[in-house]
Amino acid sequence: MTLAPQILRLGLTDFRSWRAATLTVERRLVVLTGPNGAGKTNILEAISFLAPGRGLRRATLDAVARDEGAGTWAVAAEVEGALGLATLGTGLAAPAGAEGGHARKCRIDREPVGSATAFADHLRLVWLVPAMDGLFVGPAAERRRFLDRLVLAVHPDHGSRVSALDRALRGRNRLLESPTPDPHWLDAAEHEAAELAVAVAVARAETVQRLAAALAARRDGPFPTAGLALDGWMEAAARDRPALALEDEYRARLRDGRPRDAAAGRTLDGPHLTDLAVTFVPKGVAARDASTGEQKALLIALVLAHAELVATMTGIAPLVLLDEVVAHLDPGRREALFEALGALGAQVWMAGADPAAFAAIAADADLFEVTPGQVRRPEAPARLTGRP
Repeated sequence: MTLAPQILRLGLTDFRSWRAATLTVERRLVVLTGPNGAGKTNILEAISFLAPGRGLRRATLDAVARDEGAGTWAVAAEVEGALGLATLGTGLAAPAGAEGGHARKCRIDREPVGSATAFADHLRLVWLVPAMDGLFVGPAAERRRFLDRLVLAVHPDHGSRVSALDRALRGRNRLLESPTPDPHWLDAAEHEAAELAVAVAVARAETVQRLAAALAARRDGPFPTAGLALDGWMEAAARDRPALALEDEYRARLRDGRPRDAAAGRTLDGPHLTDLAVTFVPKGVAARDASTGEQKALLIALVLAHAELVATMTGIAPLVLLDEVVAHLDPGRREALFEALGALGAQVWMAGADPAAFAAIAADADLFEVTPGQVRRPEAPARLTGRP
C-alpha cells in the first residue's frame, strides 16, 4: 500500500519575506496565486527545506533569513506522514558567523535529529520550478545536481555521499599540490574516494534505469517521452559489474592519473563529472535541441514519472511542489497535468500569478491569494498572515 503524506499546518518564522506566518491546509491540492514578488515561491521554498539539501533554490542557510530579522529562521510543519502524525522543524538557530556555530537544526516532535535526512521517514518531496527551465541547455553540473536530487528522493543518504565524495577528491587534489606527495596518504584518500564514488554511481544508475522504464511506460501519455542515459563509465559499468571490482578499477585509475591530475589541479576521472543525457523521443533529438515548449513538457514528464517512481520504490507518494508551471501549458496539457496529479494521490502545492489557470480544480483545492505580507482565502478572512 502506498502512503500519501500531507502537510496539515505550515509555520514560517523570519523566512525570506515572511516574519511570522501560519497556514492551515485541509486538502491535497493547494494553490497559491498572486502577483510576482508577493512571496508565493518563498512558501514553496520553505516546504522544500523539509527534505535533505538546500531547498529548491539551493540557497545557503543565511540567505533565506529575513533581511530585517535577527539572522535566524525556522520552518515547522505538522504532517500526516508515513509514520502517522508528526511535527517536523528545521532552521538556523544562530546567525551566520555567530559564536558557537550556525549549523542547520532539525527536530522531529521537538526532539533533535542529526539532519534533514531523518525527515525522509515521514515524507518525500519532488518539485519543478522556473530555474530548471534551462536544464537541458545549461552546463553538465546543473544536470548532475538535478540527477542527484532525483536520486535523493529515493535514497535519502545519497546527498551526504555526494558531499563526502567531493570532500575526498578535494583532499586528494590538495595532496597532489605537493611536489612530493606522500603515497600512503594518497592511497588512503583514493581508497575513500573509490568507495564513495561507486556508491554514488550505483545509486544513480539504479534510479535512472528505473526512471527510464517508467518514462517508457508513459509513452502514450499527454506529455512527451524522455530518453535517459548517463554519460559516465562508472555508472554504465555499475549495471553489470560488482561494486568491489569497480572500486578496484577506480583506485587504479586514480593512481595512474596522479601526474595528469596534479598538472590539471583537479581530478579528471570519476562520477563527479558524469552528465545526464536526455533525449526528446518523439523527434529523436537531444533535449537541448528541442523547442522551449517541448523542453518544458519534457521536464513535466520527468517530474511526474519520478513522483510515481518514488511512490513505487519507497511506498511513500511524495509531496509535489510546482511553481509557475500551469500558466505555460495549453488547455489540453493543463487538463492532462491536473489529471496526472490527481492520479498520484499525493499532496500537491502549486503557485502561479493567474487564478484563472487553476479554475478547473478550484472546487477541489485549498485556494489562497498571496499579497506582500499576507495570504488569505478568496472567500474568507486571512488564514495566514505575515507581518512585514
